Amino acid sequence: MDRQRAGDESAGKGESVSGVTGVRAPGGDPGDPEFWRAWSGRVQELLGQVLDGTPAAIGVLDTGLRYRYVNDTLARMNGVPAEEHIGRTVAEVVPGVDAGEDVLRAVIADGIPRETISSGHTQADSPLERRYWHGAYHRLRQDGRTVGIVGIVLEISAARQEQRELERARERLALLDEAATRVGTTLDMDTTCQELAEFLVAKLADSATVKVLPEHGTSRTPRDGSLRLRRVAMAAVPEMEAAMRPLARPGEYVDHQPSSSVARCLATGRPVIDNLMDEEEISRAASHTGNVSAYLAAGIHSALIVPLTARGHDVGTVTLIRAGGSPLFGETDAVIAQDLVGRAAISLDNARRYTTEHNAVVQLQRALLAEPGRPHPDIDVAYRYRPAGRGVLVGGDWYETVALDDGRTLLALGDVMGHGLEAAVAMSRYQAMLRVVAAREPGPDRILLELDHLLHTTAADRPATCVIAITDPRRGICTYASAGHLPPVVFHPDGRATLLPVPPGPPLGTGHSRYVSYTTPCDPDHTLLLYTDGLIERRHEDIDASLRRLTRIHGSPAPEDLLDQVLDQVAPDDPEDDIALVAARYNRAGD
Repeated sequence: MDRQRAGDESAGKGESVSGVTGVRAPGGDPGDPEFWRAWSGRVQELLGQVLDGTPAAIGVLDTGLRYRYVNDTLARMNGVPAEEHIGRTVAEVVPGVDAGEDVLRAVIADGIPRETISSGHTQADSPLERRYWHGAYHRLRQDGRTVGIVGIVLEISAARQEQRELERARERLALLDEAATRVGTTLDMDTTCQELAEFLVAKLADSATVKVLPEHGTSRTPRDGSLRLRRVAMAAVPEMEAAMRPLARPGEYVDHQPSSSVARCLATGRPVIDNLMDEEEISRAASHTGNVSAYLAAGIHSALIVPLTARGHDVGTVTLIRAGGSPLFGETDAVIAQDLVGRAAISLDNARRYTTEHNAVVQLQRALLAEPGRPHPDIDVAYRYRPAGRGVLVGGDWYETVALDDGRTLLALGDVMGHGLEAAVAMSRYQAMLRVVAAREPGPDRILLELDHLLHTTAADRPATCVIAITDPRRGICTYASAGHLPPVVFHPDGRATLLPVPPGPPLGTGHSRYVSYTTPCDPDHTLLLYTDGLIERRHEDIDASLRRLTRIHGSPAPEDLLDQVLDQVAPDDPEDDIALVAARYNRAGD
């Protein structure tokens, strides 16, 4: 039987189908007022069950925004019994909620339904930091006039909380990504610490100081039991920089009393937050009790100390400070700071390990770079060696001087390919082989040929460039040979520089064995310069342009002065490769 027929049959029995499911009009004459009064009572009874049983909070307000009806859900949400709502405004019942009354009044005014988000706290207990509700409002009219509005409200605090947590997670990831590009750009530890301090000031603090535990060989615990750290870097916002500089000078060793926040941070491995400290608390927490008045004068009211920990061991601490009108540090700040500092700690540990290894290799290289031999008295020779910058591995640059028979002097300079400990060891082997070969071979081309053969047959895995000059004052000549090295430069007595066109053969150790000698007059008071590529080469610059930079200087005739001049005018401030130099001046012509 279809719905229409069912309705017809019901009507035939004296009942009509109402607009509310399950509610039938009573029997009787529809023209009788009692008929509709009875029907309306049943509808209101059932609607009341629906309104009171729904999980949505429903309320009816008059045009003055006073409650005229609330269901049980809204009463529980507000933490106020339903009967205590009646006749009171929203602001009186829940003063801690931003209910968006302007939206409610707009619905009353124009009759357009609206939705809005309200937030705050009702009188019901809640563990949430803030609650949120989504409300839909419709105008009520009777006999052509507005009598109020009805609102249907659902709490969305959980969804809002999840959204906020997701946004915070995205913000943290974005912050960590940015930190990865701005902190740890070099393998220099001090530079990395300064980058970290500046990044933290830009994002979290008014001032930040990075301190690290002393390196091996430096006492970590002074006699009085305090904790010693080295202050590496400090940064501050412009308005605090003048006040903080005297309190936090980079490079100083700072002893922290056992009660200090830094000592407690390292002892527990957890951040320490010090907020709203008075003079006594600052005195107890600070590294130096004598600085308390200076801290107070700077307006410092909040500090956050975070441990620098990498690979399971302590590296140091980071102290963040807020002053003046900046807010106090909270747990959220501590979590963010830990994320940033933890990421940076790996870079700092890498830098510290590299610095330690770099210094060890430099010392080993200097030990392996044997003192060159003494030349014959008719030639003055000077040497210089400058390691690469701290962010670069050391290379295998070397030089040598050998006094040969018949008054001849051999000058040699080489550069082993690659960097690090292996290059330094290979450099020492090249230098030792040269001394042996030079004693039995007469010319520079034959010396390079023999060196190449020996290195190739011993499977040397690091080729090297080399240039040799043999001065023969008795005959008044100087003979050169090159194994892939940059051309020598001769400075004339008037300071002019000339590149010598020595034919470059293949690097040593390749086994190709083709070297050609080049001979020039050995003129008195001319100064010869041999150099490695670290002196002149620049990234993205043609080698001819680099050589022109060298030949443009007005050279001094004295070897020592010339080397100082070349390093000052030509060498980069932070060389990316080692620099080795040899300068030799011919004092007199041969007999």
